[in-house]
Amino acid sequence: MKEAPYGPDLALIHHLGFSGYSDLCAPGVVEQLDAVLEKGSTVLELGCGSGGLTRHLIDAGYTVIATDASPDMLDIAREQVPEADVRRLTLPDDPLPSADAVVSVGHTLNFLESAEAIARTLLEAAHALREGGVLVLDLCDLEYGRARAEPTTNSLVGDTWAIISRTSLPAPDRFVREMTTFVRNDDGTWRRADERHENILVEVELVNEVFAGIGFDATVRSSFGDEHLPEGMRVLVVKRSS
Repeated sequence: MKEAPYGPDLALIHHLGFSGYSDLCAPGVVEQLDAVLEKGSTVLELGCGSGGLTRHLIDAGYTVIATDASPDMLDIAREQVPEADVRRLTLPDDPLPSADAVVSVGHTLNFLESAEAIARTLLEAAHALREGGVLVLDLCDLEYGRARAEPTTNSLVGDTWAIISRTSLPAPDRFVREMTTFVRNDDGTWRRADERHENILVEVELVNEVFAGIGFDATVRSSFGDEHLPEGMRVLVVKRSS
């Protein structure tokens, strides 16, 4: 099992500087849920982070079990969305509670240690659905790596924080981000932390084979709704027969 990503400083920076992706995806996610669920239905969110999507789901009238592997992300989520049932859950080993829908944004499953772990988690998430339920999440396709084959270095600076991110593609199915963060202490000094994230890339179109013949209808989309996702990102929608 991988060590949980997003320690305290990176979790804080992600919350302050990178919450836009959840806002971008939320309308489409809610649209997918509204098409098959009644308001008040229970939604299991995987990789909730600091609660960006969680807030949209709560505001849309759903009951949300918001989960993440990072205790530091969960601390922020509890503050941001106290109405949600916020729990620590580490994939692929922790059991998933049953729900009317399972959702995730931010390619949570690509953080797992292998394609096999991703397939296993997808199946377990689908089986956690109640009859008539839906699984909606994004995944990084192999194309995601092909579009980012050249190493890059980027930086972003806020009032009390800064991040330097270096990316590489050591293998066609492995995308790496090495991040150095700086956060200002109360006394005006700065502290530094480093994290390395490895994402396993998969051929998402082949995911349909995971669900073949077991009572689920799986489709691959280019977006959750009308938004434009980063190149190489795919959306998987899996419905459980009534």
